Amino acid sequence: MSENVLLIQELPTADGQRLMRVRMNLEKSLNALNQPMIDDFQAALDRWAGEDDIAAIFLEGAGEKAVCAGGAVVTLYRAMIEEKLGDPVPVAERFFNTEYRLDHDLTVFPKPVIGWGTGYVMGGGVGLMAACSHKVVTETSRVAMPEMPLGLFPDVGGTWFLNRMPGRVGYFLGITGIQANGLDMMPLGLADYPIQSDQREAVVQALADTRWGGSDAERHETASQVLARFRDAHGVQGEAHLLDHFDTIHAVTDHATPSAVAEAIHRAAEKDEWLQPAAKALTRACPVSMAIFDRQYREGAFLGLGDVFRMELAIAIGCSRHADFREGVRALLVDKDRKPQWSYQRIEDVPQSVIDAHFNMPSDYPEHPLADL
Repeated sequence: MSENVLLIQELPTADGQRLMRVRMNLEKSLNALNQPMIDDFQAALDRWAGEDDIAAIFLEGAGEKAVCAGGAVVTLYRAMIEEKLGDPVPVAERFFNTEYRLDHDLTVFPKPVIGWGTGYVMGGGVGLMAACSHKVVTETSRVAMPEMPLGLFPDVGGTWFLNRMPGRVGYFLGITGIQANGLDMMPLGLADYPIQSDQREAVVQALADTRWGGSDAERHETASQVLARFRDAHGVQGEAHLLDHFDTIHAVTDHATPSAVAEAIHRAAEKDEWLQPAAKALTRACPVSMAIFDRQYREGAFLGLGDVFRMELAIAIGCSRHADFREGVRALLVDKDRKPQWSYQRIEDVPQSVIDAHFNMPSDYPEHPLADL
């Protein structure tokens, strides 16, 4: 493993198979996804795909604060500022390429992948959790796609899972980046089992003590049964509230342009306290990112999984060569002045040609790196 950023523990199961416990091991940085972590996980996943005695994967983050709070974008920033605007940024482009391939391969992995989503689950962490077949949330789970203030966009498969949420809830979460709790994720498809966070080790032990069966269907059934027992005995107390505001979300997003949506949220927030965090978040959002996301969401509604990641890679490469991504990271995470100087001050000012450019692979890519997905 590269500098132990990814720890893999092999646990024998009751019927002689193997449970692979995978821990993202950068607790101080909230397990932010970096290139060595991606490379190590992909290499392991490729091996396990051909090994019949793998029962399941248990994916977690070190510590209790986060499973993964995003990608290591400051590293990408340092690479971007070394290149001229418009030129390739090999470090950033390789990161997005390999991250999206990992998310894709984890999604289609035939055996159960159990994600332990305690603490912050943000950005790249949401991509990993969304890829898991069995998604566990706890009382501390806080989920968000907070890319807009970074000059990025809701990637890592966001086109796929945001479009599959009820109504336009996914659009609302994507364009505002607001946080929701684990129970809120249950009806949205990003959580399956609400289990108390102090049960992690007991869950892992129960999974290891289980007889999994010989087929993938039996293994998926086994994972479901074990997690359901913990949900029933040690479930998270509380209520989901996000969908209580479904009608409000539906009303403010019922517009043809992102500028109209933003205006509707701001206007409604004057009377609706619940919308005020969303309105505040929009004041920090990058106009180009909002315009990109609007097109990404609408055009991606009926794309297959491979097409989703191919589209997102084109957008991500465009962002890495554009001024706003580096400016957003600088303002929010490097200088931390929270005063980004965006390329355009209003969504209405963003030229169509700028938006279009993000949806086309650059000419220096003769073949799409994700063409085989």
